[in-house]
Amino acid sequence: MKLLYAEDEPAMAEAVADILTFHKYSVDVVADGEKALDYARNESYDGIILDVMMPKKSGLEVLGALRQSGDRTPVLLLTAKAEVEDRIEGLDLGADDYLPKPFAMGELLARVRAMLRRRETFQPDIVSFGDISLNPKDYTLSCGKQSATLPNLEYRLIETLLVNQGMYLSAEQLLVKVWGYETDADVNTVWVYLSGLRKRLASIGSSVIIRSKRNIGYTLAEKET
Repeated sequence: MKLLYAEDEPAMAEAVADILTFHKYSVDVVADGEKALDYARNESYDGIILDVMMPKKSGLEVLGALRQSGDRTPVLLLTAKAEVEDRIEGLDLGADDYLPKPFAMGELLARVRAMLRRRETFQPDIVSFGDISLNPKDYTLSCGKQSATLPNLEYRLIETLLVNQGMYLSAEQLLVKVWGYETDADVNTVWVYLSGLRKRLASIGSSVIIRSKRNIGYTLAEKET
């Protein structure tokens, strides 16, 4: 799951990003409302966490702009404990939930899980293609009776290909979707992980391959017989 988190307080941003990453979320962190709106418009996120009080644009302004443009990505607002008006306005603008500051990290994680369960576009618990299936509960990739437990980045890469099956994604697109908008990794890293996934698919006896088209990208396909 990929999240956008907008928070202008560095210590808070780092702490929340660390806990979300530890719980297997991919997180892009931005420090002001303008960047939050730019990222939300140019990337695909499963959920967005917005602090209400931010420089350049408030979380409420970002939320309003997204909803006016038709973006229905679930949004969790972080509000000052005393600002009831912000919570009311946020819900009226289309926020899915709010969490007053200060909050316990456990409650934040619970609110994020609840927010993601309410996504308009349903994602099945187990994603399948051809003879393979991916289980997000235990990070296993299975083919028949054979399975392998994937490390985090391999899991996110195959999940991205499965969710976008039938589409070719470039190495650059995969880099952003899996590693994040401001990653220090480069496309060579994507190629290394794609090579590893090809070996992984072969090791569990799958007929699914990662097909490439020069100057276009990568997609899942089944071996031709």
